[in-house]
Amino acid sequence: MNKNNYNKIKSFTDLKVWQEGHQLVVLVYKVTREFPKEETYSLVDQMRRSSCSVTSNIAEGFGRQGYKEKINFYYIAQGSLIELKNQILIAKDVGYLADDKVEQLVEQANNTHALLQGLIKKTKEFLNHES
Repeated sequence: MNKNNYNKIKSFTDLKVWQEGHQLVVLVYKVTREFPKEETYSLVDQMRRSSCSVTSNIAEGFGRQGYKEKINFYYIAQGSLIELKNQILIAKDVGYLADDKVEQLVEQANNTHALLQGLIKKTKEFLNHES
């Protein structure tokens, strides 16, 4: 195999931002299992949906052909990530999350966010070179 092709991104799952986002989804699912049953269709559902939306929109953006379309989906992913950060704070403030879990979730969300912002910036550079 050619060394240049070894690290080539072939699937959305090869993206570091997707991998970090996926870890965030798994973590959200694990910690929300401990939430009270009455939250199943409210905060639990919202947190799970917003975390899944992050990776789903990264995947959909990756699959799009045009850079403008890609950027649009990456921005939607970013919005979902910020929504999740808000929900983490709510869960903490109502006593559903211990400080260590909050710290773990926020750190993973921030890692994902930083990588997502880098992906948006890089994609914008490609868009500007295309113009």
